[in-house]
Amino acid sequence: MFSLPLYSSDSVAPPAAAGKPVMLVVDDEDGPRQSLKIVFKKDFEMILAKSGEEGLELAEDRHIDIAILDIMMTGISGIETLGKLKERNPGIEVLMLTAYETLDTARAALRFGACDYLNKPFDISTIREAVSKALERRRLTRASQSVNYEIDRLKVEIEDRRLREELIRTKGDIYASVLHDINSPLTVISGFAEVLNSSLQDSASIEGEQLASMRADIAHLSAQVTRCFEISKRYLSFLRHDAAEIGSEVAVNQILTDLDELLSRHPARENQTLIVERLEDEAAAAINGTDLLQILLNLTVNALQCTEAPHTVRVQAQLLAQPIEPKSIVDSSRERLIGRPGFVNRTPMIAISIADDGPGIPASIFGRLFDEQITTKPADRGTGLGLSIVKRLIVSAGGAIHLTTQHGAGSTFRILLQMAT
Repeated sequence: MFSLPLYSSDSVAPPAAAGKPVMLVVDDEDGPRQSLKIVFKKDFEMILAKSGEEGLELAEDRHIDIAILDIMMTGISGIETLGKLKERNPGIEVLMLTAYETLDTARAALRFGACDYLNKPFDISTIREAVSKALERRRLTRASQSVNYEIDRLKVEIEDRRLREELIRTKGDIYASVLHDINSPLTVISGFAEVLNSSLQDSASIEGEQLASMRADIAHLSAQVTRCFEISKRYLSFLRHDAAEIGSEVAVNQILTDLDELLSRHPARENQTLIVERLEDEAAAAINGTDLLQILLNLTVNALQCTEAPHTVRVQAQLLAQPIEPKSIVDSSRERLIGRPGFVNRTPMIAISIADDGPGIPASIFGRLFDEQITTKPADRGTGLGLSIVKRLIVSAGGAIHLTTQHGAGSTFRILLQMAT
């Protein structure tokens, strides 16, 4: 649930007008206070104060529409009172009175937001006209505030709905990603389970090499189940925004070994050649281990499935001593650099390439390949989520993907990641 304010602090809705408008008169002389009360008591609810301090105290719990202030008073001056009233209620209209008119006091009053400036003694017609203009300004201000309030309220409602819809969409994406990611190890688990079941049915007793093989298969099966839990935990951590639970580096050769083992009985590898070349010297990449394994699984399975004809897929890791030149990679129908804006392009860097000698990627989808729901596989073999997941994981690690393709000559996905220090 989202907890949002009903309106912004910059455009608080004015209270609905009920009964007479309220006038505050602040003057340290009783005569002007009483005179103004007599003149305006039929049109206003009158509040009288003999000092700026008292006026501010009375205005604390009341919404004042019009204030008439004497400039020269004991205690805080009318100018100071004007400033404090405007701080509390910017929409209040204030008229200033003084028996000692100077240009400086007039400028000060106007600078602090007074709407008019009158001399003592005042005549009734002049003060009525000034108050009438101030009240009209007040009404216009209230109307404007009311409109702004409604606009802000509508904006908040729209934003609230957008956030709720975004939360629903994000959760949907996350759950779809979980299902997609877990599907890979489940495919391997299913394969192992099928082999084990076949062995059990065909054998009256199990011993020797067959027993050792089954024990190895059960160990692989257990590893796949553990990996399913790891994937689920990663996504739950993402939902809770709990980055502390997610590791930040992994040994590359170990991941490549796991990849080779995980795909040893994957259906996509049947009749295809998979070559995995590890680093000569072990190094760690600055990325979560489960994330890197997911990336390599997605890309390698895609490469194995790029055509049903026999072909070779080569996964190769290497260390880069020099940063790449992003400007030299011009996005086209044959080449792209994915993750360009946030790419941390500094050495030492680790590059892992997944290359196939298949038919290449059609130009019609090359530019949209990492969008969600884009797939070249049949409906029962692809969801279109894999590459969007790969992109998100690599970008979140500050990495990039250099993708190249050639019609009839295959494609290469080259992952660029920072080396962990």
